[in-house]
Amino acid sequence: MTRAREGRNGPAVTAGSDVFAADAEVGGDLARVGWASTPLGPPRQWPQSLRTAVSILLSSRFPMWMAWGPELTFFCNAAYRRDTLGRKYPWALGRPAREVWAEIWDDIGPRIDTVMTTGQATWDQGLLLFLERSGYTEESYHTFSYSPLRDDDGAVVGMLCVVSEETERVLGERRMATLRDLGSDLSVVRTEQEMLTSWTSSSAATRATCRSR
Repeated sequence: MTRAREGRNGPAVTAGSDVFAADAEVGGDLARVGWASTPLGPPRQWPQSLRTAVSILLSSRFPMWMAWGPELTFFCNAAYRRDTLGRKYPWALGRPAREVWAEIWDDIGPRIDTVMTTGQATWDQGLLLFLERSGYTEESYHTFSYSPLRDDDGAVVGMLCVVSEETERVLGERRMATLRDLGSDLSVVRTEQEMLTSWTSSSAATRATCRSR
């Protein structure tokens, strides 16, 4: 049995770590987690359903994270690490999902509870979440689905999140809308100026006509 270092990440590779072979980098970091100190136990004792879910997660090139077991222990793949997790990596690996995303748990916790209790998937498009992944609170937008993960007996014991971050798109559209609004306001200003110029010219012409009579 390997000993976990602080943050549940141990320097030695745990037995049964072949389950992480689908990704050399993230899989390697997962293999160094002190799994024996988590509710999941060492990987050599994991059920086939968990091993399969982890393999699918690590094999995918689409951003995903998953949680499994009574503490909803956190896993992610390389794409999710790159796009979303930020400075929380590799600290987040093997920790309860509630700790990993503590700052948004009020938003995502009820959605996860729905999946865990009903076995039904959720769907959100462009959801605003204030993440703390870069050392400060950051406005971000995400389109994602939470789906149930089942154990060997068919019971729901975890969830899988497939996610696309939409922050750049949403902020870009907001900037364009702001520019359109500014352009519209400038058009109004130009029209008013033209009306004022026309009114001034008309008034001057009227006064000149009156003086000539």
